[in-house]
Amino acid sequence: MLPSPAMHSLFQNATSGSILLIKGQQPVLLEEMPLGDVLILDHACKSNYIRIVGQEMGRTRPKKKQHTKASDPPVQHVSSATAAKAPSIPALLEKVQELIVQCDYELALRFVRRILEQQPGSIEAREMLGVCLLETGEIDAAKEAFQFLVQPPSPQPPPASAHLYLAQIFDDDPTLALQHYQAAVDILINQLKGKQSTQNPTSNSTPDENEIKSNIVRALIGQVEIWMDPSYDLCFEPEAEKTCEDLLNLALQTDANNPEALQALASVRMSQQRPEDAKQILEQVWTLWKDLDLDDPRLPPIPTRLSLVKLFLELSLYTPALLVLQGVMVTDDQEVEAWYLEGWCFFLMSESAKESGDGKLDDMGWEELAKDSRDCLETCKVLHINQDHPDKPILEHVQELVAKLEVLGIKPSPLEDDQDDEGEVEWEDVSEGEDGDVEMD
Repeated sequence: MLPSPAMHSLFQNATSGSILLIKGQQPVLLEEMPLGDVLILDHACKSNYIRIVGQEMGRTRPKKKQHTKASDPPVQHVSSATAAKAPSIPALLEKVQELIVQCDYELALRFVRRILEQQPGSIEAREMLGVCLLETGEIDAAKEAFQFLVQPPSPQPPPASAHLYLAQIFDDDPTLALQHYQAAVDILINQLKGKQSTQNPTSNSTPDENEIKSNIVRALIGQVEIWMDPSYDLCFEPEAEKTCEDLLNLALQTDANNPEALQALASVRMSQQRPEDAKQILEQVWTLWKDLDLDDPRLPPIPTRLSLVKLFLELSLYTPALLVLQGVMVTDDQEVEAWYLEGWCFFLMSESAKESGDGKLDDMGWEELAKDSRDCLETCKVLHINQDHPDKPILEHVQELVAKLEVLGIKPSPLEDDQDDEGEVEWEDVSEGEDGDVEMD
């Protein structure tokens, strides 16, 4: 749309960085935000706002008009010293990264778009744009941002992370998701070979190399999960089992002691009806990090530990499951899934105790275990609602379990019984064997 005469006049006299609100054909100057001493219309702005942000090349010089001093708007000029104070692209990228870490994605979007106005080809900025859009729920826009990085004329090679994000975005198309995962693996393996070729053979892996290995493993496990997912037809293909074995072998060749790879292998063994093999693998996983301090960087992230808990519960290994959960909650007592899994664990223990001859399990009666389950589930429900947690199936299962406990006459403990004088949750240590180990039988 061409500007009206009134708009054209205001554009001529507006300072760089002005924000104009267009109401019908009448422009209104709202605020002054100096960014430079030249003008351009940014038609990508949302709503009816137009921001003057930079230089427009080839503008025809308008004819001069007569103005009185009273009607002439003041002309502002930005000195070279002021222009020199404008933040550099690296500084802006650093700021965006900080905002992403702080989960302030809306503000990060404003900064990253400012970067792309100045450097449209910035790979790092384009990737950050995709991340911010993904986190703000603009899935289609995020998809376009990442596809820009992997489709011609994309950088060669494109960033592996763009393929990893696209693999997750295309979760409704397993074939396409697998292609993106494999593309990421190929890029990362080449990066790893490049680093290893320049490294002393006797030296330890660098942090960068370890990060590349972790990303390779995650991409391989992502493929395994797709092949094993019963919601896809791929799991019924005759080559599914061998494909999963090959992917996991490559993952363990890349990083032999990677907890995620070992846990994925245990999951495959369980699907193959080989529970004893799965138990041995899980014992190997847990032995790698169970004695580490909670602030040790070698400790797996919380999602990986929670995945281990789920595998423990499937194998009825309740004591190690509770020990892992205890460590998670010491780190983050607001973790919804941890409270859910602990409540589910106590519920399963209560069911096992009821089936035993004396109604006990590990010297605890079924009612005591059921009461612990109810308390954990009630806490989970409160946290889930307060946090508006996205995992709705967790809340549904919690409500189902609470209803069953209610039928059994199990009521939640009074609030004062759950907390000490300072309002902190009291913990009871899960007992271990005399040598500090927990039996996996």
